[in-house]
Amino acid sequence: MAPICSLLFLLFLLPPSTAAVSKPKPPARYRYHTLRATPLSPDPITRADAALPLFSAASGEAPILELDSDDNGNASTVRFLLAHREAFAAPNATAAQLLAHRLARDAARAEAISVSARNVTRAGGGFSAPVVSGLAQGSGEYFASVGVGTPPTPALLVLDTGSDVVWLQCAPCRQCYAQSGRVFDPRRSRSYAAVRCGAPPCRGLDAGGGGGCDRRRGTCLYQVAYGDGSVTAGDLATETLWFARGARVPRVAVGCGHDNEGLFVAAAGLLGLGRGRLSLPTQTARRYGRRFSYCLVDRTSSSSSLNRPSATPRSSTLTFGAGAVPGRASFTPMVSNPRMATFYYVRVVGFSVGGARVRGVGERSLRLDPSTGRGGVILDSGTSVTRLARPVYVAVREAFRAAAGGLRLAPGGFSLFDTCYDLRGRRVVKVPTVSVHLAGGAEVALPPENYLIPVDTRGTFCLALAGTDGGVSIVGNIQQQGFRVVFDGDRQRVALVPKSC
Repeated sequence: MAPICSLLFLLFLLPPSTAAVSKPKPPARYRYHTLRATPLSPDPITRADAALPLFSAASGEAPILELDSDDNGNASTVRFLLAHREAFAAPNATAAQLLAHRLARDAARAEAISVSARNVTRAGGGFSAPVVSGLAQGSGEYFASVGVGTPPTPALLVLDTGSDVVWLQCAPCRQCYAQSGRVFDPRRSRSYAAVRCGAPPCRGLDAGGGGGCDRRRGTCLYQVAYGDGSVTAGDLATETLWFARGARVPRVAVGCGHDNEGLFVAAAGLLGLGRGRLSLPTQTARRYGRRFSYCLVDRTSSSSSLNRPSATPRSSTLTFGAGAVPGRASFTPMVSNPRMATFYYVRVVGFSVGGARVRGVGERSLRLDPSTGRGGVILDSGTSVTRLARPVYVAVREAFRAAAGGLRLAPGGFSLFDTCYDLRGRRVVKVPTVSVHLAGGAEVALPPENYLIPVDTRGTFCLALAGTDGGVSIVGNIQQQGFRVVFDGDRQRVALVPKSC
């Protein structure tokens, strides 16, 4: 006992400063971002049509930022602007009203994609699925402006990575909805040509169940149905799509719709960017490669610039060709689902909240089952809020709540959000970091504005994620904001590149 007593006596004699230096500092438990807590504005949004990136019929030019050429003078890259659908909102709509409408559209679109995933069937030696796009309730959020025909007619087309067919409303209209600008009239276009029955584009429609034939004329018919029961039907034709400075893509198979029903809101039609044979990336692959990318700016930037004329609006862009793939990018492999061949699947292998991996969430939690077509994760341009398989969402949500313990939870949630915080009176707030881990080692570190968003004028902010019991998880465009999302079909890979807009 004597040595032990002597040791204790010596420790007692050590000066306090020595004991403090020898004690290790406990590591910080969580990592945080700084969020500028700006609530939604209560003021009506004043529309300014001059801010819209519309194609000019008079000049024949679309607002493309840049047109690059290869050594032979052929265009190798084409970039053009996108308009958010809220630029076409009703006059004097408020930000809160626009958010409510957006969430309603979003719920319908996500449900339509889930229905598609649940309804796939096995037929004979292959697979078949209903011709159903993720576009429900006209919920595509971004419009691209292109010229169609010769001479070009300006057309605003909904961007949709969840469908393949490029189509627009055509005169004469037997049944059409109201659109922005005049309806395309194929009789006035020198480059319009009907697709014959049995031609490759028509057979491409037949493979998806949406083709037909006018036996009297011997020409191909198309029909596409959407999740809310909306349809477009008419003639399948080839046409020229125009961009700036004479750039054009000839003989693109497009649907010329004479019977169109649905809540497409201002758009003249749809720009299918999926993986199928009739999508625009596939049809333009010989000239531009099967490569495209888009960058979607903050959903509030267009509204802010419309309310503040002196502000410089930031632009969303869509790029085809060599320039679509930036020099610095961390790629993850695309995954194919034979039962849902249109969609872009990626392998999500985990999540981190506050710098720590979420326990119990790994690749198996979100794995695509190729035998059933269920599960998996898709990147979608038209869904706003990310949906995760219910057990994964609950694990991520609980991890976030634990890391954000210093923030006051708002009771009751908001719409489809069940994790909201009362940040009234606070301008700057520390919020836990959130990252998505992809196969191949790619990590997507989300900015705080991409997962904690304002939902009212009082200062309520909600975690912009939701659970789903459907057959597929979806990475939505709120989480994609500010990233250049690269689809490299030539090498079957995808990247989300930060600060590359």
